[in-house]
Amino acid sequence: MNLLALLQATFGFSGFRENQEAVCRAVTAGRDALLVMPTGAGKSLCYQLPAIARSGTALVISPLIALMDDQAAKLAARGLHVARIHSGLPREQAREACRAYLDGSLQFLFIAPERLRVPGFPEMLARRKPALIAVDEAHCISGWGHDFRPDYRSLGGVLPLLRPAPILALTATATPAVQQDIVTQLGLEQPELFVHGFRRDNLAIEVVEMSKPRRAEFIQQFLRAPGARPAIVYAPSRRAADELAQQLGGEFSASAYHAGLEPAVRESVQRAFLEHKLEVVVATIAFGMGIDKANIRTVIHAALPGSVEAFYQEIGRAGRDGQPARAVLLHSFADRKIHESFLDRDYPPVEDIDRVVRLLTADCEPAELLCERARMDRESLDRVLDKLAAQGAVQLALDGTVRLVDGFGWRSGYKVQLAYRRAELEKIIAFAETAQCRMAALVRHFGDHAGASRLCGHCDFCAPEKAQAQRFAEPTADQERDLRVLLRTLDEAGSKSTGRLFTDSRIAAGRPEFDVLLDGLARAGLVTLSSETFTNDEGREIGWRKVAITPEGRAAAFTPALGVLLAAAQEPSATRARPKKKSVRRNHDGIADLSPAQEELESRLRAWRKDVAARAGKPAFFVLSEAVLKNVAAAGPQTIPQLLEVSGIGPAKADTYGASICALCRGEQAP
Repeated sequence: MNLLALLQATFGFSGFRENQEAVCRAVTAGRDALLVMPTGAGKSLCYQLPAIARSGTALVISPLIALMDDQAAKLAARGLHVARIHSGLPREQAREACRAYLDGSLQFLFIAPERLRVPGFPEMLARRKPALIAVDEAHCISGWGHDFRPDYRSLGGVLPLLRPAPILALTATATPAVQQDIVTQLGLEQPELFVHGFRRDNLAIEVVEMSKPRRAEFIQQFLRAPGARPAIVYAPSRRAADELAQQLGGEFSASAYHAGLEPAVRESVQRAFLEHKLEVVVATIAFGMGIDKANIRTVIHAALPGSVEAFYQEIGRAGRDGQPARAVLLHSFADRKIHESFLDRDYPPVEDIDRVVRLLTADCEPAELLCERARMDRESLDRVLDKLAAQGAVQLALDGTVRLVDGFGWRSGYKVQLAYRRAELEKIIAFAETAQCRMAALVRHFGDHAGASRLCGHCDFCAPEKAQAQRFAEPTADQERDLRVLLRTLDEAGSKSTGRLFTDSRIAAGRPEFDVLLDGLARAGLVTLSSETFTNDEGREIGWRKVAITPEGRAAAFTPALGVLLAAAQEPSATRARPKKKSVRRNHDGIADLSPAQEELESRLRAWRKDVAARAGKPAFFVLSEAVLKNVAAAGPQTIPQLLEVSGIGPAKADTYGASICALCRGEQAP
């Protein structure tokens, strides 16, 4: 089969893009394959061309209605025979698609994964074997993927009915663990693995720490710049998407796009965006847009996404035409707390799940009846059932009934899944907070260590002077002095934890300013910052950052010019409004001297520390060291942001003990 001639005749392309031809040849020859390739790199052609070459009908399984509709429309425009079956279409249209499939008049049939749970539907497909099966967004089948969907779990049991068709699994975001899980769950037989092209050399990534109230105004101002539009803005919720779209709509042509809108509204927004009638689309982070638009110049995340995979996939929609594009991530400590609340909401307590399992039997039961028996509202019950379905413990039917499959094996898998989700959150936080080449960090995350060895040259780490979202400036005289103190402190030790360096250097800057100085040193190549972990006595992984001086840093500590640029304050008005740090007197050991009122607070903190340490079976200093306890008593922080200003308190301490410490400082009982 002359695939190049078929490519030219059918699609009008003069040749294959990089990495496409090998995939097409393997699948055309009947081999199973897994293709991991970034959004916009040409994955779709890798199933479309082999499908035409093999004749018959290609079955395409996709969870994104918008993407399904877009791909079907493009194939139909080339004169190919295409049909779709999903929830947004009338029933009669689905019946017609089934008839066309059975009489062999279709070249492509697109279906949503939940269709395979409809009684008799897989058997109907098996009556006429497909020529090829393409599973798009294949990471959705993996419990380790960032967008796991229980409906995808049924694929592994259905696909054997449709053999001997080769199966091509496609995804833009799969770590090595997810890749292996896809192969296992889909039952791919000796598959060819194609993992290519994670570097995006035309995409400049910037990460900006910014409080939530400031972000909408910042986004509006950023998008005013020439060449910043068309743009996609990702918001953390449907409500936030609606509000931000309304605000931006006062200046640009902008609309919201999320799962809460009617299908006709979503289709209208998508069409307007593709036809250049809309400049800005504001979408929820949780909803995959599936919009293939080549000239998107900017993707902005108005809040921290839930994982590195989600972030990479979403920014991949920018600059598909190969021209320069920019991705901006806005975040703050508050985003972490929001995601943790999402995890608490989406992952019910084991006791609640166990209660539902005890009520279930092997017989089908209406979920509404189960709500009454479990004394749960429907939304809470659906979360429990989704998690049980993900572990293979229950079977959910489209008629709203549920039955128990395995009442014992779900518990360990569920706990592992929750731990994995928390680890994913830690990874995206580390990505946002650690000074490093943004593109190299993303490439490394997906297992491409060779690609990660080369810096991108135009993100905010590699080229701060070219940054558009974050302003950088030369250090003041005081900052220059503190930078040299940090370098000389490291010169003596080689490396330290960032918290220890802050304490040992005794610079005048507070902790947030200290972090800015460290980032500046890292950008200049004078130090390296790395994320490390250790496991505490409870078996929990605790993250910390290590800083090490480089040979260039040792030399620069004693040179006239450091060549460092520092991130300038993003929100001067907020900075002016922030309460001033309390003046803390320190003795010759660097430990705070206390007033009588502060000594009384110290006594209460000490009693609390003793109680916490006794309950945990740990020494008191493991909770708070003596110096840190006195620093807290001297500062009297009443909120988490104020607590993070205290010397010796980092995010891990604030996360574990912050609520109790702040309550004590307010004169309340510790929770």
